[in-house]
Amino acid sequence: MMPREPVPQVWVVDDDAALGRSVVFLAQSAGWTARAYTSPEAFLADVDRACPGCAVLDVRMPRMSGLELMQAMRSAGIALPVIFITGHGDVALAVEAMKQGARDFLEKPFRDQALLDAIAAAVRASEAQLAAAGRREEIERRYALLTPREREVARRVARGMPNKVIARELAISDRTVQVHRTHVLEKMGVHSAAELANLLPGEPPG
Repeated sequence: MMPREPVPQVWVVDDDAALGRSVVFLAQSAGWTARAYTSPEAFLADVDRACPGCAVLDVRMPRMSGLELMQAMRSAGIALPVIFITGHGDVALAVEAMKQGARDFLEKPFRDQALLDAIAAAVRASEAQLAAAGRREEIERRYALLTPREREVARRVARGMPNKVIARELAISDRTVQVHRTHVLEKMGVHSAAELANLLPGEPPG
């Protein structure tokens, strides 16, 4: 039985508890799981960085601003897309938030659909990011299975070098290159040099 994909999570951080609850209700009505926090510290202690989703942050909070919270997230390796909400209409703050990597910025009072659209786009981006990271980890895991000589051959095969040239460069026989090449393709889970090149663009992992 295949493992179930995690349900995207919407993390809401706003010192206004009532607003936080309303955003949670809205997100849940659209099929996401959602949790609200009035404390940035509680959110940072609780967030699941392996789960796709997004963070909806109030810009202005008493102990830690939304911008400071986003910076703390990045420092902690929490890569969730961030949507900022504010009631102040601060254009300069919005520009600074976007410069620092915020995905969206909504001014209170916002339309429910505008927030839902922003969350949907952020969740898609989060899912794509996690999928890419998963693929990269799998490539690195497979690459780690190669012997040092197989890595030398893999790098050259990925560049499109023929066996004879690889053999001459490494001072080994054509037959030995072919054996290493076969092992490389098997361990990396590919069937051709072109597929291997797609896994190892430029410098290989590790």
